[in-house]
Amino acid sequence: MPTLFFPLEQGQRSPLNDFQVLRGTELQHLLHKVEPSPWQEDTADAEECARRCGSLLDCRAFHYNVSSRSCQLLPWTQHSPQTRLQRSGGYYVRACIMDNGVQYRGTVAVTTGGLPCQHWSHKFPNDHKYTPTPRNGLEENFCRNPDKDPRGPWCYTTNSAVRFQSCGIKSCRDAACMRCNGEDYRGAVDRTESGRECQRWDLQHPHPHPFEPGKFLDKHLDDNYCRNPDGSERPWCYTTDPKLEREFCNIPRCGPEAQPRHEATTLSCFRGKGEGYRGTANTTAAGVPCQRWDAQYPHQHRFTPEKYACKDLRENFCRNPDGSEAPWCFTTRPGMRMAFCYQIRRCQDNVQPEDCYYGTGEQYRGSVSKTRKGVPCQHWSTTTPHKPQFTPTSAPRAQLAENFCRNPDGDSHGPWCYTTDPYTPFDYCALKRCDDDRPPSILEHPDQVLFEKCGKRVARENQWQSKLRVVGGQPGNSPWTVSLRNRHVPLTGYEVWLGTLFQNPQPGEPGLQQVPVVKMVCGPSGSQLVLLKLERPVTLNQRVALICLPPEGYVVPPGTKCEIAGWGETKGTGNNKVLNMASLSVISNQECNIKHRGRVRESEMCTEGLLAPVGACEGDYGGPLACFTHDCWVLEGIIIPNRVCARPRWPAIFIRVSVFTNWIHKVMRLG
Repeated sequence: MPTLFFPLEQGQRSPLNDFQVLRGTELQHLLHKVEPSPWQEDTADAEECARRCGSLLDCRAFHYNVSSRSCQLLPWTQHSPQTRLQRSGGYYVRACIMDNGVQYRGTVAVTTGGLPCQHWSHKFPNDHKYTPTPRNGLEENFCRNPDKDPRGPWCYTTNSAVRFQSCGIKSCRDAACMRCNGEDYRGAVDRTESGRECQRWDLQHPHPHPFEPGKFLDKHLDDNYCRNPDGSERPWCYTTDPKLEREFCNIPRCGPEAQPRHEATTLSCFRGKGEGYRGTANTTAAGVPCQRWDAQYPHQHRFTPEKYACKDLRENFCRNPDGSEAPWCFTTRPGMRMAFCYQIRRCQDNVQPEDCYYGTGEQYRGSVSKTRKGVPCQHWSTTTPHKPQFTPTSAPRAQLAENFCRNPDGDSHGPWCYTTDPYTPFDYCALKRCDDDRPPSILEHPDQVLFEKCGKRVARENQWQSKLRVVGGQPGNSPWTVSLRNRHVPLTGYEVWLGTLFQNPQPGEPGLQQVPVVKMVCGPSGSQLVLLKLERPVTLNQRVALICLPPEGYVVPPGTKCEIAGWGETKGTGNNKVLNMASLSVISNQECNIKHRGRVRESEMCTEGLLAPVGACEGDYGGPLACFTHDCWVLEGIIIPNRVCARPRWPAIFIRVSVFTNWIHKVMRLG
């Protein structure tokens, strides 16, 4: 939809700023005799299309096809007679005005006195000097402001006794107010507090930025409207002024009668990203005390209690004022600016179990038909949204009736089903193990273990000759350690970095591979595991290699030498800007539980606590515990947050991967 803006100096603004984007929408004219211009191929981008349209008097809007890079100029808008919008997504029209409303192109056609507006093309009952053109927006009888009246849009009325009257269109600044810090502000203000025009969120000039609308769907980065996608103290935008990157917007605060955004408050656990956590945890997962929010030492910061009054930044409690992935805090350690409080457990978001099962649930014949997340199950006999591997015909003994939860493949994690969510092929059900059921222990060694082709790397000299002092680690080559980048963006913005030894590699570093993540699958309850599906295969080389998975239920023998790797906190024992490694030996769960007072589960495993502090710390979580078995490296454990970093003589706990090997294969098999 074309709008008018005051001209700025050449190069400061995009021609797209004169148009409102309607994604997935086609503007059609209902009369066949009115034809749009033909499609123009090889149009570089939407800006070029906007530039072409803006130079023609008879162009009012345009279609742009991203995939074919083609442009179609249109002589009408959605307000023109005999037109309609054919759209697949949501649609909105700015119903408020900026400044005096010269740019207003809404459809209000009634004055503040309730009088209908006279058509701009009519001279009766009130004669006037204005003639509608494709440029001035005097369409139909809609309120407009062709003379820049400071009171805003107006119109001539159909009452001969009242020549013209204001339409009372609200200012965009008054049409929508902001609560808290304005994270949920969805108004249409597109000027900064100094009056600069905002840059469109879907453009990268004059200022490049990470907040692409397609990667932040929940932030509603529409057109060039002020928003707060990064948890700043109030809404802001990038400006069209090349000399000023970004600036806050002047958005009024909602009054006390406004309903605050509902945020589920929790005290002992956190939900989602933990923005509603209001507990009193005040150390990091590694036991480092948090810095007070009202202090600026040892770390200076912008998250002060007075600027973030609704975020409850009391004392030094862990909080999440900026929408990070979990509650966090600045630390009292000068060398560690901030860290997440992963020791706070995540609230159970599964639905309440409706039934129970024995063993692996292969004999379960109940009627529960939804997943642990409450998603309805797909019928076993249907092929949408997922083509099933197991059907009533192929697995008659499993009694795959209707869409009831079953376990046709003997999954060790219990009954499951295909889901009605197109993005989740299968999940486990809203069931629990029966209270009187005692599953057999897995803490028995298999007779024979075979590993093939994977887990190989170029041998390092003196591989085990020194105690590699991760905390106490030394720089090394772990070709199966992946760095997941861009933690402040949703899944569509994540990518993995492979083939680098450095935490922040320079652009163009040889061997560095950057691959976007296209899918994430959460593991069985209690696993803390997530599988990532990459957009494309990676290139295997000396720095990037496959690592073996252990057989299902395999238990690593005590005394086996393993190593951990990560870019995490080193407590001054090494360089946390490069990949550090440390050598650790496995101990039995029985020995480990002596120190941990019986809290270590069979789905977890332990390494010995050395006199010298060696182990995982902040930033290492999710990294591998790789063990050398049968002449190859095997991913036996996953680093998880522990109460402290590498405490002397204190065993470290890891997720035991072998408990979930079959689940990993199943996810890969089912997509």
